Amino acid sequence: MAKDKSAYVCSNCGYDSPKWLGKCPSCGQWNTFQEIVIHKEPLSKGGGAGLQYDAQRSMKPVRLHEIDASAEPRIDMHDAELNRVLGGGLVKGSLVLIGGEPGIGKSTLVMQTALQMKEKRILYVSGEESHRQLKLRADRIEKSLDGVGSRENGDLMILCETSLEQIFKHIREVEPDIVIIDSIQTIYTELADSSPGSITQIRECAASILRFAKENHTAVILIGHINKEGTIAGPKILEHIVDTVLQFEGDQHYMYRILRGIKNRFGSTDELGIYEMRQDGLRQVSNPSELLLNEDHEGMSGIAIAGAIEGVRPFLIEVQALVSSAVYGYPQRSATGFDLRRMNMLLAVLEKRVGFKLAQKDVFLNIAGGLRVNDTAIDLAVISAILSSNMDAALEPGVCVAGEIGLSGEIRPVSRIMQRISEAQKLGFKRFVLPKYNLKGLDTKNLDIELIPVKKVEEAFRILFG
Repeated sequence: MAKDKSAYVCSNCGYDSPKWLGKCPSCGQWNTFQEIVIHKEPLSKGGGAGLQYDAQRSMKPVRLHEIDASAEPRIDMHDAELNRVLGGGLVKGSLVLIGGEPGIGKSTLVMQTALQMKEKRILYVSGEESHRQLKLRADRIEKSLDGVGSRENGDLMILCETSLEQIFKHIREVEPDIVIIDSIQTIYTELADSSPGSITQIRECAASILRFAKENHTAVILIGHINKEGTIAGPKILEHIVDTVLQFEGDQHYMYRILRGIKNRFGSTDELGIYEMRQDGLRQVSNPSELLLNEDHEGMSGIAIAGAIEGVRPFLIEVQALVSSAVYGYPQRSATGFDLRRMNMLLAVLEKRVGFKLAQKDVFLNIAGGLRVNDTAIDLAVISAILSSNMDAALEPGVCVAGEIGLSGEIRPVSRIMQRISEAQKLGFKRFVLPKYNLKGLDTKNLDIELIPVKKVEEAFRILFG
């Protein structure tokens, strides 16, 4: 029998090496190599996961025109936000990974969705909680569903198991439509000589689960932990194996949660789902603008309203800024929910192009509601809030802004301007400041809001502050 060999794999990017390295040559991270054992003996006929594999059913080459590419109906998750992020629903035979920090609400989201899918047989595998804990959570969630989530038909089955071989044994007996595994870091297979959660175990278990999902046409949802760097724990190869990666994020001190698609082989990754965390579960937020805006900011400086878009959803967010004299010798720069490097760039534009001296002042920026926004169209709102706080002058009420700031101080056009304007009009805003280029070809006949086109940052400031 051939002896086992060892290899070292980077837990950040999946790069493998025959020896340990201090710095990964692929991603540049330090101390990320972990040892794995490579088995030389042949695996079992079932492919190592206790599954019956028939050699006669092995895949054969087929001509491209013989493949049936008709659209397959998706599984309705009875959750508009989750359906949107998945691209219209759950695809049969797909492997979905949901990651998030501990206590953010991953298990609550999956349990709440399973309780509403009464027409599907679901097997919920938990390696972290007992039957009683899951029952208590389900009872708490069902109270908020008003009877919608009643599972008296017994189609939702609970299994507390960590052995992958035993899990596949129960799957063959139950024959579920959807399998939920909470979490992948607690599952282990007897074919790998390492502890659960290690690189070897996660890779072997994920590969076996993927093979099962594709061969049996069964959708599988995996729940994954987040490490201290904010990425899904385990090797990067885990994200390459699965079909869809969803990130469930948010600040635990706020009640809003964001479901964001990082990878999706069956849809777009631009979609965004917003939830409100409550004691009895998660509530879908169909109109986030009304919840993210604070009505008591009139007359207060350092606040600007931006028309942002995440995915295809427009919503208005409140940008807060605080500028004060530097107490210490080195001025502080802090941004919550916004890219700090981009904020520093905008501060440099203000000082170089507009003439505002902020080099010796502390600047703090916050996106209200605990959200993180990557839309560059909120640049104009960021610098407006910063200057409002610096001059201690409030913006006029009922004004919404949108525009990307260039390095020469010009206001560049943004995408989907009509959706941003419509959202501001729906919420009662009277004036909308937008890039001048976006006004070309814009149909303004049915708009009941004043559009103010601007070309330079100085022009926008004269309009906003007089």
